[in-house]
Amino acid sequence: MRVIFMGTPDFSVPVLEALAAEHEVVAVYSQPPRPAGRGKKERPSPVHARAEALGIEVRTPLNFKAEEDRAAFAALHADVAVVVAYGLILPQAVLDAPRCGCLNIHASLLPRWRGAAPIHRAIMAGDAETGICIMQMEAGLDTGPVLLREATPIGETETTGALHDRLSAMGARMILEALDRLETLTPEPQPEAGVTYASKIDKAEARIDWSRPASELVRQINGLSPFPGAWCEIAGERVKILRAAPASGQGAPGEVLGGFTVACGQGALEVLDAQREGKRPMPAAEVLKGLSLPARL
Repeated sequence: MRVIFMGTPDFSVPVLEALAAEHEVVAVYSQPPRPAGRGKKERPSPVHARAEALGIEVRTPLNFKAEEDRAAFAALHADVAVVVAYGLILPQAVLDAPRCGCLNIHASLLPRWRGAAPIHRAIMAGDAETGICIMQMEAGLDTGPVLLREATPIGETETTGALHDRLSAMGARMILEALDRLETLTPEPQPEAGVTYASKIDKAEARIDWSRPASELVRQINGLSPFPGAWCEIAGERVKILRAAPASGQGAPGEVLGGFTVACGQGALEVLDAQREGKRPMPAAEVLKGLSLPARL
């Protein structure tokens, strides 16, 4: 099939690679290069960089308000457009241009967790499972009918980073199946019941409040790992807590119960991975070799 691919972050790259191996990707659309790094030099998105390496034309319009951008999209005469974490709302003229419309790969079990941060929110809410939906796009935010869906359990200490990689691979596999079966799949409208929205992560959500229950803090820590990373201050240093598990023990909130086990408002948690300022992420045992914990955090 003649495919237009539209995506921006790392999550989208395996999907692009899978499509390029099986179909004719006639163009890639991605967000424009942004200033990044200490020098604030413009850096292309992960999808942009990978598409160029594959020898595929990359287009980076700020939006599709200009008629010339919409016309250039339609002139590709694509069979389908595949969209995954692109970062723009597409106007109806773009949605209607490919022969078979636009398909979106969404990392949740719709209608739960429509929106920007479905992986983070699923873990932070304590969901037992999540998954991938291949959806026919329409003008609303993740409201279109679903062509394929597949669920996967969320591990007790699984982080957003780990789940992100699993779901990305699932999406790549499932979009190939969807394109192979496109003529025979039956779109299923999303039910009105059970709609939730995965709002963008705010860095203000990242500070750890040890007075909260351990179960909530484990979900916060794992859900915000690796970015932006839940954090607390230890001896005046901001330390990111990157993975945690429920633990036995009781004490005053923030009390260190031994090792890197910390009492919470209810119950306790064990820190499994952490990252000190200016250092790489490490298992808790490695962190504690160079960091003395106070009696109470």
